[in-house]
Amino acid sequence: MNRPHRPDPPASADEAREQLLAYAFRALGQRMLSEAELRTRLLRRTDDEALAEAVLTRVRELGYLSDEQVARAEGQRRGVGGYRVRQKLRQRGLDEDLIEETLEARDPQAELEDARRVLERRWDSFQRAADPRARAYGFLMRRGYPGGVIRQVLDELQASAESADR
Repeated sequence: MNRPHRPDPPASADEAREQLLAYAFRALGQRMLSEAELRTRLLRRTDDEALAEAVLTRVRELGYLSDEQVARAEGQRRGVGGYRVRQKLRQRGLDEDLIEETLEARDPQAELEDARRVLERRWDSFQRAADPRARAYGFLMRRGYPGGVIRQVLDELQASAESADR
């Protein structure tokens, strides 16, 4: 049975808070976490929800926990489209309003350029497939790009490949 690690019970409430706070800082030092993600991790280490909330509050007060920063970082990722960003932010437990705000801040032209760069790097490998266009479409779709962006990029790359063949 694989159970989460729980340290020996602390001697006092202050000691328990300090241990949980130290754990929170270690977790945040490894990766930027959303509030929901950190709450889940803290509740794996203690059954005391009030203690977990007190630690979350303290970490937030110190400026180490910000769902806005998590959303901004995910929104600026390269190589993925808006649908993937939305899915990732939902998985990470962010508020739907913050997700919408993050997606609205993404530049559609930058997303188009990003999709073009991603596809250009792989274009030669897709040409060896039985249906290169379908293979490339599926690849970009899995990366979260919208259909309109995918079709535009595919049309551009196919046109440039045809003109190069002439």
